[in-house]
Amino acid sequence: MLNVSLICVGKLKEKFYLAAAEEYQKRLSPFCKLTLAELPETRLPDRPSEAQIEQALRQEAQLILDKVPKGAALIPLCVEGKTLSSPELARQMEKWAVQGQSALVFVIGGSFGLHDIVKKKGVFKLSMSSMTFPHHLARIMVLEQIYRGFQINAGTKYHK
Repeated sequence: MLNVSLICVGKLKEKFYLAAAEEYQKRLSPFCKLTLAELPETRLPDRPSEAQIEQALRQEAQLILDKVPKGAALIPLCVEGKTLSSPELARQMEKWAVQGQSALVFVIGGSFGLHDIVKKKGVFKLSMSSMTFPHHLARIMVLEQIYRGFQINAGTKYHK
């Protein structure tokens, strides 16, 4: 069974996001072993300098990389990544599995994104859209797309 991890900088607090995440965790359980990891976002002043942002991103990057299992395919979500349709993401997930990849790790950064260290270690940079979404919503969107990918690959009617 494929291991799928979602590493997120920041914590879900709103009940409706928590309920949605729990629902997708339940839906994904027949398809993969899902692990969710929430990492603390580095606190910054209201108007941080570039140096402060760089330092915070570097600290978060170390926490992220410490959570990535050895040999896992790291997939950072970032605006400069490639946008895929749902069927394309499903094919990519299947391709990784067929190539013997037993663990996929999707990463969502905090409000300032991800450090280049994380992006460079990724096997594939994924962009959800050129639009900006709250990181909490992005988490639910990623979980739904992972679930949709498994449904597409299983040939179910979920994806129409």
